[in-house]
Amino acid sequence: MTDLPPTSGAAAGDLDVRLLDGAPSIPASLVRGLATAPGRPGARGSLPGHRLVQTGVEQDLRRLADYCELTGSVLGDRVPATWLHVLTFPLQVALMAGRDFPFPMLGMVHVANTMTQHRPVTVAETLALSSWAERMAPHRKGTTVDLVGEARVGDQVVWEGRSTYLVRGAGSQAPAEQSRPAEEAPPVEEPPARSTTELAQWRLPADLGRRYARVAGDANPIHLTALTAKALGFPRAIAHGMWTHARALSALGPRVPESYVVDVQFAKPVLLPSTVVLRGDLGEGSARLAVTSRDGSRTHLSMQVNGL
Repeated sequence: MTDLPPTSGAAAGDLDVRLLDGAPSIPASLVRGLATAPGRPGARGSLPGHRLVQTGVEQDLRRLADYCELTGSVLGDRVPATWLHVLTFPLQVALMAGRDFPFPMLGMVHVANTMTQHRPVTVAETLALSSWAERMAPHRKGTTVDLVGEARVGDQVVWEGRSTYLVRGAGSQAPAEQSRPAEEAPPVEEPPARSTTELAQWRLPADLGRRYARVAGDANPIHLTALTAKALGFPRAIAHGMWTHARALSALGPRVPESYVVDVQFAKPVLLPSTVVLRGDLGEGSARLAVTSRDGSRTHLSMQVNGL
């Protein structure tokens, strides 16, 4: 019998475990989620009462190399924190595709992300991954919900991630028992004031979304082509927020501490193709960054990195 990893949070500890044989297929989950979208209860419903667990996960070095090349990361023994998000992302999508998830996936917007890197993780380490949903909360534009990921090596939590999604107009109130638990859900507001110091400039090609989708598996139509993006209300395809996250974090290079927390807010989408600028202030064991339009009038992403 496979030993299941314990959980680090009280909310996760109360959930049933569903042990998976392998990583869920993201395309299959997307199809299932779209097919079962009608009739979901929205904020009147409750979040799934289980967490998905995948054990014995061996990392794919070739795929990691492609990921590092695309995101500007250095391929080495230690893997980027955002790579661990990529590994847990199929579990997130499978949770959202389930019939017991209250919101339809189409229209959910990834508005914030927090990752905690407890220690460096090497590509040779075998991982136990898990994911669950928690903290449904009312928001001035609808409702937010968090999809949480966790990576363990043995019994040690080595990485945690929290992706906050906004469901616009999804009812004015979440259920009282889930709206504001003891650890209060963070507000999703406008990004904080940013530095004007320019650190880098990146030209993003029109096919960036398709290239990232091939490596990370996130094949949301808004990222793939102008045609599919227009069908969903965007003038052109947009870059994946997690690509922008990974590219900004990798730009710090060796300045990133071995153990740290990185908080990100996603603001205006990055239309493809385009040129964006990385701006920021770098401190000892910390950094405050923003990805903006070339003229600085639009903020696409704001990031705060702090060593533990």
